[in-house]
Amino acid sequence: MKITFLIHNVYGIGGTIRTTVNLAAALADEHEVTIVSMLRHRARPRFAIDPRVTVVPLVDNRPSSPDASDELHRRPARVFPAAEKRYKQYSRLTDRRAEEYLRDCDADVVIGTRPGLNVYLARFAPAGALRIAQEHLTHDTHTDRLRTRLARHYRTLDAVITTTEADAAVYRKKMRLPGVRVLAIPNSVPDPGPAPAQERPPVIAAAGRLVRAKRFDLLIDAFTDVAAKFPDWSLRIYGAGNDKQRLQDLIDEQGLGERARLMGAVSPIEAEFHQASVVASASDAESFGMTLVEAMRCGTPVVATDCPLGPAEIVHDGVDGRLVPMGDRDALAAALCDLIADEPVRLRMGEAARTAARRFDPAHIARAYDGLLTELSAARAARPRRRLEAGWRTLLARPAQSLLRR
Repeated sequence: MKITFLIHNVYGIGGTIRTTVNLAAALADEHEVTIVSMLRHRARPRFAIDPRVTVVPLVDNRPSSPDASDELHRRPARVFPAAEKRYKQYSRLTDRRAEEYLRDCDADVVIGTRPGLNVYLARFAPAGALRIAQEHLTHDTHTDRLRTRLARHYRTLDAVITTTEADAAVYRKKMRLPGVRVLAIPNSVPDPGPAPAQERPPVIAAAGRLVRAKRFDLLIDAFTDVAAKFPDWSLRIYGAGNDKQRLQDLIDEQGLGERARLMGAVSPIEAEFHQASVVASASDAESFGMTLVEAMRCGTPVVATDCPLGPAEIVHDGVDGRLVPMGDRDALAAALCDLIADEPVRLRMGEAARTAARRFDPAHIARAYDGLLTELSAARAARPRRRLEAGWRTLLARPAQSLLRR
């Protein structure tokens, strides 16, 4: 099969980019795979891309590019939904390039990787191709306005894939998509190889965008307890974002000095996780939890807040890591201290984490996609009839519901 992914900007850094590159490489064992990057801002992608995978950029934002001065690139997009968070980065030029590429491509399968691109997919993808929307965010993080727009377009697709079963259940309950397969397939993370044959240093690591939802402030606050009880241990936070100065001010106010450090963005992150004894996440919200899986694949136990929606589907509390209540500073500090104090438990959890995380191997996730594509191809002829039947059931149910309300 010819499989095409639509992605916002494959030249950047982020969880969606990482998992798309991983999956594309795994699928390339059996298929012809292309990654279409709507935007491009540098010469080469930051992540290594399998040479069997073709990368096609549509709009070049580099100052030297003719696209940067194109009049259409100064005019707001009409097709890309205005309620989408990335809307300001899109234009009439991205609308046109997406339409031209999709209508001329010969892909058997087209997979979108964010809401606005899934609208492009619904509007422009070839009628004969399987059209699949991935949701790397969550249903409830979208505004009502965006969800209304997405529901109209998602009804024309073959499948909607979320990263967690919890989010798939929300979609099935709140967004009526007759004839559309809604299911969860987690993100993929490759095996980073064995950890270096040396004792791990007394380091707690954390990684992610430096934004308020990631609650690195809570982690820094909790670390003050760790620092008081275990003077040899330090905290390293990897990432970039608008919250950097606020977090540095908090480190300074707590008098942590070099014990807690903002390390900047590092990619790939596995080498740093191999050099940590524990990885922590204090997020208030996660659509999946890539850093948790990346840490576990390194054999590093994790301590994470049990926030919606991902961590509980990744971490088995007390087996390969710890889950603590969201926003509970004391519980987070206590869990970290417990793992630090009990090295045998920490090592045992790390080995359990490495074993459990094998289920996220790209080859395993690729097999799940292969199975889905086979299922969708076989069921495609019956899909219009199922949609029609679902529509009639809804219409027939309305009079009954009206009578019940009287």
